[in-house]
Amino acid sequence: MSDPGSGILLLDKPVGLTSNAALGRAKRVLGIRKAGHAGTLDPMASGLLVLCFGEATKVSGFLLDAAKAYSAEATLGVVTDSEDAEGEVIAEHPVPRLDRDAIEMVLKRFRGEIEQVPPMHSALKQGGKRLYELARKGETVERPPRAITIHKLELTGINLPRFTLDVKCSKGTYIRSLVRDIGQALGCGAHLSALRRTLSAPFELKDAVGLSDLESLTPEEAAALLLSPDQALQHLPAVHLDIIQASRIRQGQRLAAVDHSPVGQARLYGPDGFIGIGETDGHGHLKPKRLFAGR
Repeated sequence: MSDPGSGILLLDKPVGLTSNAALGRAKRVLGIRKAGHAGTLDPMASGLLVLCFGEATKVSGFLLDAAKAYSAEATLGVVTDSEDAEGEVIAEHPVPRLDRDAIEMVLKRFRGEIEQVPPMHSALKQGGKRLYELARKGETVERPPRAITIHKLELTGINLPRFTLDVKCSKGTYIRSLVRDIGQALGCGAHLSALRRTLSAPFELKDAVGLSDLESLTPEEAAALLLSPDQALQHLPAVHLDIIQASRIRQGQRLAAVDHSPVGQARLYGPDGFIGIGETDGHGHLKPKRLFAGR
């Protein structure tokens, strides 16, 4: 079975706190030093922050690549240098009288596979430097557009100059840049004025614990909230091994006779539970790829 000091915590991060600060406070409650988050939220954003502790940090890469969903508020007519409410106002424009149909016509352009220019205020590197480091110096550089996918873009409310959206998107999507581009297409500019993450696949915000609630728990009570690392891997097929096969895999050996093994990566289980991630060739050959410490 997985290490009892390991697991995934679903945290509802409050506004005004960095992801690293929220992680630090969760670490203090649990008393687990090895930890990381799977997908940063800016201080102005709230919602689902997936935290991985102990051995569960080994699955964080799968979570970083997963689809995300958000509830976003856009404010029209005001453009900021960071593309969100934390930035300096750099332009203001009159907001036209827009109804739902007018906004929907523009939103159609942003659904599906699109290209997006990332913001200057981001952690992406160019020329060996983070873009936000250049932005802080007042520099602006050309950023090549990147392919992203907007799986869902739904207009959920209008109260001009603001409107709200539900967005489900692929990894690498910047919601503030999406709002920036929608504002440009509407002819008056816009910035992201509020953001709440509701999904970090396969996990949902409804299952998350608030930070204040977490901090009211004992370490043992908080540890009971940790999910097994394999909950992040449900998209992978499962392969069940007998006690001898599980022992050999734990020793790093390659197996040559695993029945019904799929092609590619798979979740591995022994008689005592989850072992780790293996890789198969579809012909019964299985090798360990990433193993998890047992009890």
